[in-house]
Amino acid sequence: MDYLLPLLLGYLLGSIPFGLVITKAAGLGDIRTIGSGNIGATNVLRTGRKDLALATLLLDGGKGAIAVGIAYAMGWRPEIAGAAAFLGHCYPVWLKFNGGKGVATFMGTLFALSFPAGIFAAGTWLATAFVSKYSSLSALIAAAAAPLVFYTLGKPTFAAAAMVMTLLIFIRHKENIKRLVRNEEPKIGDKKETANASA
Repeated sequence: MDYLLPLLLGYLLGSIPFGLVITKAAGLGDIRTIGSGNIGATNVLRTGRKDLALATLLLDGGKGAIAVGIAYAMGWRPEIAGAAAFLGHCYPVWLKFNGGKGVATFMGTLFALSFPAGIFAAGTWLATAFVSKYSSLSALIAAAAAPLVFYTLGKPTFAAAAMVMTLLIFIRHKENIKRLVRNEEPKIGDKKETANASA
C-alpha cells in the first residue's frame, strides 16, 4: 500500500487539466485548439492572458507539490506520489492520455521533495533561458540535472524517480529537440504559433 496509494493519489491529482479548466471557465474555449494544442501554461499564455497562464503554472506545479506533501504526511513514498502526479499531467485519463509536457509539475515535485533540488533546477532553467532564450532547452537541461542533484544529496530513490520524469520530459519534447537541432525552435517571446510549449 505504501506504493499503490501514493501512485493513485499522485496520478489523480496530476491528471486534473487545470489549463483546460481555467481557459474554459474564462470563456476562451478549448485551449487545445490554439497554438501548440498543449494544456500547459506556455500555451495558455498564447491566449494573451498572463494571469491565466500564471495560475496554470502555479496549479500545475502545485499538483506535484501537494501529492508529495500528502505522501510525506501519510508516511508513504513521496517520490512515487510526485512521479505519479507528473505522469498524470502528461497522460491524463480524462483527456484520452494526451496532456501537457510536465515541466511545471516536475518543478513542483522537485521543490516538495527537496527544496535545494528545486532551487537548483529552477536556477538552471532561468540561467539557460537567459542565455539561450529557448524555453524547451531550458526545461531539458534543468530536467537532466535533477537526478544528479538528488544523487549528490544522497537521495538515490529520489534520483531514480527524477530520472524517470526526466526521460519522459525528453520524450514529450521530442519535436522541440528536432527543431532545436534544425535551429527552427522559436525563442521565448516569439509570436510565432508553433508547437513548442514546454509546460
